[in-house]
This record gives sequence, C-alpha cells and structure tokens, in this order.
Amino acid sequence: MTTEQTLMERSGAQCELCSTKADLSVYPVPPESDASSPNQCILICDNCHGQINQPEMMDANHWRCLNDSMWSQVPAIQVMAFRLLNRLSSEDWAQGLLDMMYLDDETREWAISGMKSEESEAPTLDSNGTVLSAGDTVTLIKDLAVKGAGFTAKRGTAVRNISLTSNPEQIEGRVNGVRIVLLTQYLKKS
Repeated sequence: MTTEQTLMERSGAQCELCSTKADLSVYPVPPESDASSPNQCILICDNCHGQINQPEMMDANHWRCLNDSMWSQVPAIQVMAFRLLNRLSSEDWAQGLLDMMYLDDETREWAISGMKSEESEAPTLDSNGTVLSAGDTVTLIKDLAVKGAGFTAKRGTAVRNISLTSNPEQIEGRVNGVRIVLLTQYLKKS
C-alpha cells in the first residue's frame, strides 16, 4: 500500500487538519520529512498546503479547525497543529488552544525542531516591513539608551554597514564608534 493510500484510509479521505474532502495531497512534515513513511506525513487539502507554505497568506479563521485536529492521536498531525497555533499565537483563541495542548516529549521536540528551521528562514525586517540585508544602512526612529556604554543613540542616527544576527528581530551596527545590537522595530532602512 502506498503512503497516499495509507493516509487516505487513516483520514477517511479528508484533510487531516480542516476535514475538507477535495484536492488532497501528501505533506511530509519537516524536518523529519520521509515521504515514504505515513508516520511522518499528513494528508492535507490545497488550501491548507498553500497557507502552510506561505505564512503571510494565512487566514486565521480557516485555522479554527485546529480546535478538533489538535486532539488527533497521530503525532504528525499534532506537530502541524502545534506549529500552526504558534504562528497564530497573537490570536486569543489560538493562544487558548496552545495552552490546552499536550504533546509528549518526543513529539514536542519534533514540533520545536521544525519551528527552529522555519525561524532561520525568516527575513530580517525593519519597522516598515522592508527586508534588511547585511551591509545596509538604517536610521533609528527612536532615542535608545545604550546599556553599558553610557550614552543614548539619538533618533535619526544613521547606522551604516549593518550585520544580521541569527535572530531576525535584531541587527548589529556601530553607533558612536561602539558596536551594539539593535532591535529592528526601532529602525527603518535608509
């Protein structure tokens, strides 16, 4: 029996996240994505697939279906529900579901390891949502007290030749000759 046939049987021929019965396909759950193993795959519809692969296009109301699918006994479905609820954690209902959700240690580790790989792909954005790259020049949009250096970086200060960090919410740059870490929410690309 193929992976798709096994998943069709397991799911009752419906999306394992939202229960839609049309346009179904196998989705290997990263990072352990072995497409030949039904234990590491889920069956999802095109709508869910598109929103998983393009987080900026997520429709929060569509994902209210996770209220049911998060209770599945299948670890791959639990992993995807956990990751999606984390993406939607700014929504009160999603945070409430996350607070109720239980994952065993192995499943939680799988879920979190996939989230780390998603985060590493996240671009560094300034306060206006513009993508920042290493070597760019940014301008401070707020006076910032620099702890340990004894000065305040003034609004309007240009920070040239920035460096990106592993955290997409931070950059490194020189202000008044001192190399500091700056939060991207207080910067705009020049």
